[in-house]
Amino acid sequence: MTRETRGSPYAPGDAADTEAMLDAVGADDMEALFDIPEPVRSDGEFGIDARSERDAARLVERTLGRNDDLTEFMGRGHYDHYVPALVDDLASRQEFLTSYTQYQPEVAQGFLQALFEYQSMLVELTGLDVANCSMYDAATALGEAATLSQRVRPVSGDRILVPDHLREGKREVLEAYADGPGLSVEAYPTDEGTVDTEGLADALDDDAAMVYAENPTICGAIEPELDAVGELADEHDALFVLGSDPVALALLERPADVGADVVVGEASALGAGTAYGMGAGLFATREAFLRQVPGRLVGVGEDATDRRAFTLTLQTREQHIRKERATSNICTNQALLALRTAIHAATLGPDGLVTLAEDCVTLARDLAARLDEVPGVRAPVNDRHHFREFQAHTDQPAAAVASDLESEGFAVHVVGEHRVQVCVTDANEPAVDRFVDAVAEVA
Repeated sequence: MTRETRGSPYAPGDAADTEAMLDAVGADDMEALFDIPEPVRSDGEFGIDARSERDAARLVERTLGRNDDLTEFMGRGHYDHYVPALVDDLASRQEFLTSYTQYQPEVAQGFLQALFEYQSMLVELTGLDVANCSMYDAATALGEAATLSQRVRPVSGDRILVPDHLREGKREVLEAYADGPGLSVEAYPTDEGTVDTEGLADALDDDAAMVYAENPTICGAIEPELDAVGELADEHDALFVLGSDPVALALLERPADVGADVVVGEASALGAGTAYGMGAGLFATREAFLRQVPGRLVGVGEDATDRRAFTLTLQTREQHIRKERATSNICTNQALLALRTAIHAATLGPDGLVTLAEDCVTLARDLAARLDEVPGVRAPVNDRHHFREFQAHTDQPAAAVASDLESEGFAVHVVGEHRVQVCVTDANEPAVDRFVDAVAEVA
């Protein structure tokens, strides 16, 4: 085989092969095989001028130079914690870096052990029996929990109940998951950032397959009545799914103790820092649903010579089992991010993880108190305990306040006409004094 006769050495087949295959399936051309909507169809021209390496480097440098250098006090699902250099060092070892997919049975024992430790950490933090070795992000984990509820619920029902303040992007992913199996995503009311249990009780009926709550909520509030949420879900045989993250779980009540059947969330709160959209979804559940867990699980046993050995135990996607028995078509996991999460957690240790979580409470409480002393600002806006973040009222229009803060070098979320959301962690804590001064200047 030569390049001239067979095309690219990395893409087998040539024009003759393509023509033969098209003839075999009765298609006139390649276009007939795909149904690509016109708005996203490429005409093969990208409109990018060819450049030398030096010119391309200058262009990238100029483009990146247009980014604002802001200190972020943002959150709402993406949290920046200091990541020790040890995480980068260990995760960069050649044993872990590979372009080969990390979910095949040929994965090295060391990587499998790291993923097993990741799963074990989540089991300990959630109190549930089983955790998989990651999903794409919190939104996909929530979507998989919704389809799980339809499979395991003892009676029929197609309603998925979520809080009315669910982040828009997460809800869109959930609705995409729900569309195929015919599930209906509906909102139940919240009261100043936490569940309105009376409103939830009114919304619940025997058609509810799943009730979803978050702790802490997207507003940063700690849910005070998770027991009641779990009991309401249980009364209607609905699956109780709780959203959280490993830092918060180190301090808050264990989900299993408040009746949660599934825990989903963002594991990348550890190990990744602010990853600007890249995440690692955590998924833990009860042993009763073991064979319904999406993704893959790493197990441990002994090999033929009685040595401890790790292996991919369950993989419920159609690549590994019959399509009709697959519980999910999710294709891969976030193995490297799960590895980083496990290394970061091990670096902190149990006490360090709790200390980090406690800091998330005290930093938010102290910053809210300082902002509350600024004329024209009231923080927090509700009488709740908070974790990492809180919402603050501004007498001035919130959009104008945020814009002026941006001019001072700080970024916050605008969540209402006169309301902003502020997130503080160990990463931006050194800038708190300057941030408070900036708020006093613009509010």
